[in-house]
Amino acid sequence: MQASQAVDYSRKWYVMAAVGMSLFLATVDGSIVNVSLPTLVRELQTDFPTVQWVVLAYLLTQTTLMLSVGRLGDMIGKKQIFTAGFVVFTIGSVLCGFSPTVHWLIAFRVVQAVGASMVLALGFAIVTESFPPQERGRALGINGSLVSIGIVTGPVLGGFIIENLNWHWIFFVNLPIGIIGTIMALRFIPDFHPEGGQRFDFAGAITLFISLLALLLGLTLGQNLGLNDPLVLVLLAVWVLFLFIFIYIEMHAEQPMIDLHIFRTTLFTVNISTGLLTFICIAGALILVPFYLENVLGFTTQKVGILFAIVPIAMGITAPISGSLSDRFGTRPITITGLLVIASGYLAMTTLSTDTSEIGYLLRMAPIGIGMGIFQSPNNSAIMGAVPNERLGIASGLLSITRTLGQTTGIALLGAFWAFRTLAYNNAPLPGGATTASPVFQLGGMQDTFLVTASLIGLALFISFVGLQYERRAAQATA
Repeated sequence: MQASQAVDYSRKWYVMAAVGMSLFLATVDGSIVNVSLPTLVRELQTDFPTVQWVVLAYLLTQTTLMLSVGRLGDMIGKKQIFTAGFVVFTIGSVLCGFSPTVHWLIAFRVVQAVGASMVLALGFAIVTESFPPQERGRALGINGSLVSIGIVTGPVLGGFIIENLNWHWIFFVNLPIGIIGTIMALRFIPDFHPEGGQRFDFAGAITLFISLLALLLGLTLGQNLGLNDPLVLVLLAVWVLFLFIFIYIEMHAEQPMIDLHIFRTTLFTVNISTGLLTFICIAGALILVPFYLENVLGFTTQKVGILFAIVPIAMGITAPISGSLSDRFGTRPITITGLLVIASGYLAMTTLSTDTSEIGYLLRMAPIGIGMGIFQSPNNSAIMGAVPNERLGIASGLLSITRTLGQTTGIALLGAFWAFRTLAYNNAPLPGGATTASPVFQLGGMQDTFLVTASLIGLALFISFVGLQYERRAAQATA
């Protein structure tokens, strides 16, 4: 954005509404798909490892594209890419609804994800540059609430649609939202023109794409083949090799896709790392919860959708509050509080049983949503506040990639861990996979998985306390 282009803060709430619509669209679709996974296994006559690709293909495509999209936004302007993303996502949604098989559905989810990457990679950047710095935490907190509204609407609407219509309609619901969102983006998103003379780092983009693709394929294929399979080992080796090549290119490029110097800022690195860990945990938990509610407790899909809403409801209530508090008291105390609450929720989930009541389930899951709402808004604000305006697009992409990379990793690793522990309790392989095991064995695997997620949040807490000590030393040095 050129210095001469003054920001019209009077239109900030219109911008928030337009960006919020995009986040609502993406999150409604994601949460509808999560709650429909058991139904898709039955309706499309597939298995758990295959149906995971309905989610994984979407996340994998997003993850590999978002940083490149963020850089393009910094170079040519954010409005054009953001609006085009709405259109592509909406077309992909309609194609998903017409999918005749699980493989066609996976393919069209890739189309959806291309559009989603264009929208999500730039949403935080657009909001950040449209609000004054002293209101950034509040704005991003409201964004978090809009995400939560979408996540709440998704499972409830998805459960109702699946019970009364069929799974195809969970994708058709995006059509009217996409049309409205496109109109709002065209009308309200400011069209800032970046300074000229910038070049796109094709070498960096290609090597990063190959590295991320190899990592994600290695993790997901490793779930079925085993992490010691030769193909999986080759993919992980390719990931490491191209990651080093990417770092070398970025350190020597005149205009790199990612200015690696931003990672020298300790607090930026701390916030990115802790955000990644929380998304790994929440993704693994949310993909398993529908199987617990249906296969272990025997609830209907519609009831699962309603119970599934507790986490996003809690996030929606707490996110704007924590954002405002972080504007007043700083981000670090608020993020640590959020992580402590999240850890208590995962520990409580290890006590689930085969006869847990609806209230018992809600009381265990609620702290996870409350903690995520407390943590995310100040964490996002700290990340976006650590970079200059001309790098907001790439920072927004990095912020989004922690979410999608965390979700993909969480689904692959924690899903594989649950399946491994379930089959271990069964003491024998099952032709239909872990989802056909006895409810008692499935529950045992889930309890073990939630213990792992609590441990990962403990690691995030340790990193965050390191950041707190660094902040205090920096403040003393300044004084």
